[in-house]
Amino acid sequence: MLNDFLLHALRPPHHASAVNILRAAADLRAAPRRVCVAIGFLDGVHLGHQHVLRQMVADARQHEALAVAVTFDRHPNSVVAPARTPPLVYSLPQKLRAIEALGADAALVIPFDRAFSEQSGEAFIRGLARDFGHIHSICVGASFTFGHRRGGNVDLLRALGRELKFLVHGLAAVSLDGDVVSSTRIREAIRAGNLDAASQMLGRAYALAGEVVRGDGVGHKLGFPTANLDTTGVALPPNGVYAAHAFVERREHRAVVNIGVRPTVADSPHAQVEAHLLDFDGDVYGAELELAFVEKLRDEQKFESLDALKSQIARDIVSARGLFA
Repeated sequence: MLNDFLLHALRPPHHASAVNILRAAADLRAAPRRVCVAIGFLDGVHLGHQHVLRQMVADARQHEALAVAVTFDRHPNSVVAPARTPPLVYSLPQKLRAIEALGADAALVIPFDRAFSEQSGEAFIRGLARDFGHIHSICVGASFTFGHRRGGNVDLLRALGRELKFLVHGLAAVSLDGDVVSSTRIREAIRAGNLDAASQMLGRAYALAGEVVRGDGVGHKLGFPTANLDTTGVALPPNGVYAAHAFVERREHRAVVNIGVRPTVADSPHAQVEAHLLDFDGDVYGAELELAFVEKLRDEQKFESLDALKSQIARDIVSARGLFA
């Protein structure tokens, strides 16, 4: 079971992001204020990313500047190496909420396309400096690389900083249990079902989020309607049935969640995520739903009939209520 501290003290936010979202640096209109910047894809906004973002915010508060996180709308590999694109820890809305929670004034979300991927690291930084007006500092991880063929690094940032008059913080990685915290490591923990370890590396309870889309209505026919999440491109925990807290439209609900191929009713080619919200009767199609997992109830299994499946779902709900109680 995820420990109570992670479930309650580090419960994920469940509101729409209020941070100022920029599509171009020039949209900030910061002048005459300076800008403190953190740059990275920031998948999961884990403990290492938080170290970088907190330095950005501290700089901004000290120098009466604006704190702006610069990130991308998709993983760079999806453009430059599609076959090596990893599943994501967080959806873009989750990432932006986490950035906001750390005190950023704005997030510049750059559309990562082929043209952008071919821009040199130097041109990228010069463009930010020009469009933001006056950059006071740039915060990145010590091993950060950027630009075409990853030609830019912290040394390049420092050389440009001397010319363009901004400071550079190349911050060391954060370790937990003797290993560096990384999005890759968190991804592996999620897929292995070690959600407690994922939560510790994230610094908040692990949660899965996606837009609610229409399913085939089987859950409704069984008497247990479900909200079906679009989790395309997102890392999923192992198949099975889980108790979870569900956050949708600024409200929290208890839920029983099925992740899997639904072998009794469909045997889907890919794992699907379906959440039955307890004591809820409403329409949430098109809304974002976020699931913070409490405990795995059982593995996914194939039943001999729909009646047998229906009976098991009822028992799952009883088990989940026992956990919540």
